[in-house]
Amino acid sequence: MLYKYKYKTPDIFSDICMNSDGEYLTGLWFDNSDVPLECTMNCEEKQIPIFKETIKWLDIYFSGANPNFIPKYKIDNLTPFRKDVIDIMNTIPFGETLTYNNIAKIIAQKKSLKTMSSQAVGGAVGWNPICIIIPCHRVVGANGNLTGYSGGLNNKIELLKLEHNDMTKFFIPKRGTIL
Repeated sequence: MLYKYKYKTPDIFSDICMNSDGEYLTGLWFDNSDVPLECTMNCEEKQIPIFKETIKWLDIYFSGANPNFIPKYKIDNLTPFRKDVIDIMNTIPFGETLTYNNIAKIIAQKKSLKTMSSQAVGGAVGWNPICIIIPCHRVVGANGNLTGYSGGLNNKIELLKLEHNDMTKFFIPKRGTIL
């Protein structure tokens, strides 16, 4: 059985939807995200223990604090490359950011490659099925370009503000991003 639950966020954010297989969190996304239909169909809406744990995490996070635990999650269809990107995103501290290029360089060094594509990293970051907890919002474009957040650029900006980032180092691109 698959389960879903909707979390009411503070007013400046879109609400959050979550999925579970009954034991693990399998999806977490903002309401306005482009989420596959199977994430919402044939799911029972019910507050199960993993959702209660996730709600506790989200309540702490949206209060402006860094939660000291991670809800149990499971990611299906995780390729080795996506795992590398997610592992790096999970090292980005609360209130800090990395660029797609930073992540590409880390992976290239790990794999003894001359270069790694920042665009490929962007695809893996955008694929992330568990937003906020796996902090894809902490990945920014070159020189502070706030590009490419499937949860909506307004949510990304507010998440970065919530984490007390210096917003003067970021800019909103004129075009070519998910707004």
